[in-house]
Amino acid sequence: MNQFANILSVENILLDINVTSKKRAFEQAALLFENHQGVSRSTVFDSLFSRERLGSTALGHGVAVPHGRIPNLTQPAAAFMRLANPIPFDAPDNENVNILVILLVPENATQEHLEILASLAKTLSNEEIRAQLQSLDDEEAIYHLFAQS
Repeated sequence: MNQFANILSVENILLDINVTSKKRAFEQAALLFENHQGVSRSTVFDSLFSRERLGSTALGHGVAVPHGRIPNLTQPAAAFMRLANPIPFDAPDNENVNILVILLVPENATQEHLEILASLAKTLSNEEIRAQLQSLDDEEAIYHLFAQS
């Protein structure tokens, strides 16, 4: 099992949600982390939005990896969201995004943060994996795809 699968849980996978903007997507992610990890939604939202203001976290091919550092978080946490309709995300290829892999890390987890991001970028650069993330309709199947990649 890879490092990312260790911080993703099936309960943090949302499929085909309806949001119309980055802001709404981040609000959904913040609510998810508040409900499942006990991290304040405003802290999550502010962290994701602050990082996004520095530059888009979109990778291209309809995928983005919003991430943020969270004070007092003891372990990294992750979520996967597939949007019902792609939204603008300032991607390098100008393609709208409907796959969001959200990563939260402790404020001081610099090396671990970079390792997880590098692993995610490698996984999400695989065209076959992206196609499966678009088509699988079961949260468990999405989780197992990440666990095996």
